[in-house]
Amino acid sequence: MYKRKTRLLCMMMVLMMLATGCGKGGAEEQNVQPAQSDEQVKEEVENEDNVKQALEELEAEEQALLPAEISMEDNYRTYYEVFVYSFFDGNGDGIGDLKGLIDKLDYINDGDPQTTSDLGCNGIWLMPIMPSPSYHKYDVTDYCEIDPAYGTMEDFETLIAECDKRGIKVIIDFVINHSSSEHPWFKEACSYLAALGDGEPSLEECPYVDYYHFTKEAGTGYSQVPESDVWYYEAQFYYGMPDLNLYNEQLRKEIEDIVDFWLSKGVGGFRLDAAKEFETGVDSANVEILTWFTDMVKGKKQDAYLVAEVWTDISTYAQYYDSGIDSVFNFAFADSEGIIASVAKASAPASSYGKAVQNIQEMFAGHNPDYIDAPFYTNHDMARSAGYFSGDNAQSQTKIAGAMNLLMTGSTFVYYGEELGMKGAGKDENKRAPMYFSEDKRMPGMCTGPSDMDSIKMKYGSYEEQVQDPYSIYHYYRKAIRIRNAFPAISKGTVTNLETYSDDTLTAFAKTYENETLYIFCNLSAEPITIQIPEVSSKTEKIASSLYVDENKASLEGDALTIPGYGVVILK
Repeated sequence: MYKRKTRLLCMMMVLMMLATGCGKGGAEEQNVQPAQSDEQVKEEVENEDNVKQALEELEAEEQALLPAEISMEDNYRTYYEVFVYSFFDGNGDGIGDLKGLIDKLDYINDGDPQTTSDLGCNGIWLMPIMPSPSYHKYDVTDYCEIDPAYGTMEDFETLIAECDKRGIKVIIDFVINHSSSEHPWFKEACSYLAALGDGEPSLEECPYVDYYHFTKEAGTGYSQVPESDVWYYEAQFYYGMPDLNLYNEQLRKEIEDIVDFWLSKGVGGFRLDAAKEFETGVDSANVEILTWFTDMVKGKKQDAYLVAEVWTDISTYAQYYDSGIDSVFNFAFADSEGIIASVAKASAPASSYGKAVQNIQEMFAGHNPDYIDAPFYTNHDMARSAGYFSGDNAQSQTKIAGAMNLLMTGSTFVYYGEELGMKGAGKDENKRAPMYFSEDKRMPGMCTGPSDMDSIKMKYGSYEEQVQDPYSIYHYYRKAIRIRNAFPAISKGTVTNLETYSDDTLTAFAKTYENETLYIFCNLSAEPITIQIPEVSSKTEKIASSLYVDENKASLEGDALTIPGYGVVILK
């Protein structure tokens, strides 16, 4: 793309062939394209010059956004969610691995604040990396090892060391709601019960029986113990994921030892899978278990970061902050029908976003004054965002929706490939497709993806293509993350909705942290908007930063602020 010299050379070769009469027949018979006119060549050259200039301007803007100082103890970060299986292959077997991730760390963050070639994320959430019989690895067979498909423990230690150099905090998925049915605990318990028959189990003979929920009565979400017509076990997700009994004290000691193990390896915290299902349908019990886990981990490492998945309505998952946990994923803003996508699609007024980000503060703080919100837009269980929008404005909507996530207070999460507008919907495998570094699947490092994944034709270009386009989704995300890193008020600020300026197409809000206040205006329509902001302009000096979906830019002249279609303007 934009290879001026290559195109000119090809054009000259065609002209020479035509002039010397090479080949049989004329240009039409050989399917040779006619030579470009002088005007066409001139237009191409001008376009290439414009692209080059736009890329240079973008780089200058990003270099001016030096990140705020962030220590490894700081838990307000921008996390990049990585499915190792589909990210980058370091050994040529088609499956992503830790060596491949290490090779691509500079893509996520190269550790040099002066460069602009990395995304700038300062946190990584690794989906499960422990041994498992499945491709997704949410059914663990050994909690203190690395799945052989991903590499070795030495590889993991190297990853942590390289992330430390770059100021990246790594959290790992910790699946304690259930284990694999292939876990030694479960296999030993099942063998014991099958041999026991209709008798009463002895925990002295087999303590693992109480690690799970075994019963003689079948029920919803229960499966039959292999080789037994008497015993059943709870497995709410499916039979290969038997639910653990997290009230068992011996199991809790096992979990504590596992936490010790991974903390000693340098992990910065844990993402807790399926916290709503610890005791299915009993939120109070789940909060109690989360309280135990949080207190236990914080007693070992106070700055460890903990975030729980509680996929339900916001009024319910807000209660999980009673546990004292740092974060609970904010599902209200995520997915195709969440607050972010709704305002981007104009199915909800733009003003509803500003109201919502202000209201959640009081709601969450009422349960834990030290909470850290965990906003996200998509994840491995949701259809990718490129499919949420259609029509002429789809790419612009995809971009500004990403910005709405990155402008939220707390620790924000970005699912790998969203910065490229990757596609993927339907079965889970489709949502976990290979990272789109290149359109050429033969390129070294490209992954083959889950075996049951459908063939997916991506909507937007690969990283190789988008990095050369100043108006790509990739460049938009990269600048949005740099803006987030440069202004502490974005990740740590208290939100005040600016209702005076907000309506169906415009959302406006202020974010204040310590002595810094930012005024943020987001145009959720394709048309430019001009508003009078005398109350704000009197408190600000200039446009501090901005995000644009094309070459159109904002202007501030006196009290009049003009925002282009789908533009974001930050005043300071």
